[in-house]
Amino acid sequence: MTANVVTPLPQLPLSGCRIVERSRTVAAAYAGRMLAAMGADVVMLEPSAGTSLRKAAPLLDGTGESALFAYLAVGKSSQMCDMETPSGQATLAHALEHADIFIDDTPLCERGSLHLTPEAIATRFPKLVHVSVLPFGASGPKAHWDGEEINLLHAGGEGFLLPNGLSNELYPDRPPLKIYGHFAGYQGGCAAALSALSAWWVVDTAGGQYVDVSVQDAVLSVGAFALQRLGDGSLEHRETRRFRYGGVFAAKDGYVELLTLEDRQWSALVALLGSPSWASEEGLRDPLNRSRRGDEINAHIRAWMAQHSVDDIVLRAQELGVPAGKYRTPAEVVHGEHERARGLFASTQLASGMHVEALVAPFQFRCTPLRGGERVPALGDMARKAQ
Repeated sequence: MTANVVTPLPQLPLSGCRIVERSRTVAAAYAGRMLAAMGADVVMLEPSAGTSLRKAAPLLDGTGESALFAYLAVGKSSQMCDMETPSGQATLAHALEHADIFIDDTPLCERGSLHLTPEAIATRFPKLVHVSVLPFGASGPKAHWDGEEINLLHAGGEGFLLPNGLSNELYPDRPPLKIYGHFAGYQGGCAAALSALSAWWVVDTAGGQYVDVSVQDAVLSVGAFALQRLGDGSLEHRETRRFRYGGVFAAKDGYVELLTLEDRQWSALVALLGSPSWASEEGLRDPLNRSRRGDEINAHIRAWMAQHSVDDIVLRAQELGVPAGKYRTPAEVVHGEHERARGLFASTQLASGMHVEALVAPFQFRCTPLRGGERVPALGDMARKAQ
C-alpha cells in the first residue's frame, strides 16, 4: 500500500507577520492589502457598523457589496472594535500586544481621546511598528487637513499635468482631470506598506518605530521627473508634458503606446515602420536632433499607425524590441492570455458567498507563488471563527 504524500504549501514571504489595521481610507486599507498578499496575518479593527469602505462605490449588482472593499479586504480578518468603549480599548490593547505592525489612519483630532498617539502606542508597545497614514501626514501645517482623492491628486501635482499627450491634442479645452479610481490612495498605500516593512526589518536592533506617511508626498514622488525639471528651471504643463516623440497613437482598431529612449529602440522602431526613407536621414541619427524634431517624427508614426491593427503592431514591436503596448478594455485584461498564464486573477468569495475574479497582487515572487482564492471577511468574522 502506498501512503498519500501531502506536499506542503510554500511559505509566503510575510508568513508569521501579524498586522493590525484600523482604516477608513483606501491608502491605509491598501497597505494592509499588499502585506496580506505577501502572507501577513492582517486583522481589520472595525466599528460595530463596519468600516465606511464597506459601502464605498462601485457596488456589485445583486448583492450590493462594495467592489472596492472586496479588493481591499480580501485575505484579511475582521474584528469588531468600538474604540470609544472600554471593551473596544481592551480589544485594541490585546490585538496590538500580539502584533508586529499597526496601520492607522485615525484623524489627528481623535487620536488623543482614543489613546492612539505615537507616544501612547510607543510606551505600551515598544517593539511595535506604528504606521500613520494620513492625507497630508501627521506633522506640518496641513496635518489636520482632510483630503479626498481628487484633492490629493492635485495637491501631489499630477492634476496640473493632466490631460497630456494625445488626450490634450484630442481635447485641448478640457479642464484638469482626476485619474479614474484611487490613484493617490494606492500610491499612499504602497508607500505605507514599504515603510512598514523597512521599519519592521530592523526591529531587533532599533526597536519599534513610528512611521509618518503622507499620501500627498507619495503622489508627489510619481512626478519625480517634473520636479527634477522644475529644479532645472523648466516648468512642465499638460500641454508640454510628453516625450519628444512616441506616446499614444490611434491605430485602425484601438490605441497603442510606444516609447523609444535608446538608440537600439529607435533602430527597432524604424524597422517596425518598414525602414522608410525619411528615417534614414543623416540628421536623425543624433538623439538630441530627433528630440528637436519630435513633432515631425510623430506625424510619420501617426500616419503609419492609422493603417495597421493594434494586435499586429504590438506583436511585431515585441519581436523587434520596440517598447509598445495595447490599450485594452477591463474585460480584455481579466481574460487576457498573458494575465491567465501568470495567474494574476483568482476566484474570490465575498461575504455574501458570491464568487468574483479579483487581482491576486500587482506583483509576483519568482520562487514563491502567491495564493489566490482568498475570502473577503464578513464583519466580525473572527468572533465566528472562535466559536
